[in-house]
Amino acid sequence: MDIDVRGPRFGAAVTTVVLAVVLVTGSAWLLAWQTLAFLLGAAGGVRRSPYGWLFARVVRPWLGPPRAFEAPEPPRFAQAVGLLFAGLGLVGFTLGPEWLGLAATGAALAAAFLNVAFGYCLGCELYLLVRRATVRAE
Repeated sequence: MDIDVRGPRFGAAVTTVVLAVVLVTGSAWLLAWQTLAFLLGAAGGVRRSPYGWLFARVVRPWLGPPRAFEAPEPPRFAQAVGLLFAGLGLVGFTLGPEWLGLAATGAALAAAFLNVAFGYCLGCELYLLVRRATVRAE
């Protein structure tokens, strides 16, 4: 079942704020929360992520009906990519080196910001590239 395109973009907005705060404060705990949010989104789809739940219950009722939908697989893959970078960032902030934490968190922040500011989901585009490559390989 397709999803409202505004949901993942809302999640990216919250993620952008969270990751920016992580970079400013160096909070491994906050990055651990974001890593968990990515894990839930990757495992259960964006509807099952905390930000997807917040969008559906609090934000969506205030908006008009959705005008655009998208398949759930690309945003779910994007959550998995975010999980990878947030996990690397968490390792960097907790075990070192700190530059790994900063770089991985910064990369995740950049991807989330692209989605919020321009509607460009880097992880979704990566999903499509992987799909094209695997279809050609078969």
